[in-house]
Amino acid sequence: MKPEVKRKQRQRRARRVRLRIKKTAPESLRISIYRSLEHIYVQLIDDVSAKTLVSTSDREVKADKTHLTKSQKAALVGKLMADKIKKLKLKRGLVVDKGSYKYHGRVKAFIEALRDSGIKI
Repeated sequence: MKPEVKRKQRQRRARRVRLRIKKTAPESLRISIYRSLEHIYVQLIDDVSAKTLVSTSDREVKADKTHLTKSQKAALVGKLMADKIKKLKLKRGLVVDKGSYKYHGRVKAFIEALRDSGIKI
């Protein structure tokens, strides 16, 4: 498959996810996930004021990262993000914007770690 076709399909999937988020929960805060080949980056975004409230990545995780898999690192990022969200004492709901990524692997590990830490999504 041509690279430009793949890129367009990925953008279409991401757009579809974001439109569904805006229709169902327009006032809620969005947790945006970005996955690179080695790392995972996460932001808590307030779309109403267009500001990033909290961000984190696996580069901030304090652990021996040499023996961890990418999914284990993503779970640690989920716990770290949950701690940061709890410090904000938010009143509004949260929704996860997984972009064009499927709900498995690192994305699933991150979201499950958030839920296990007591964050309602």
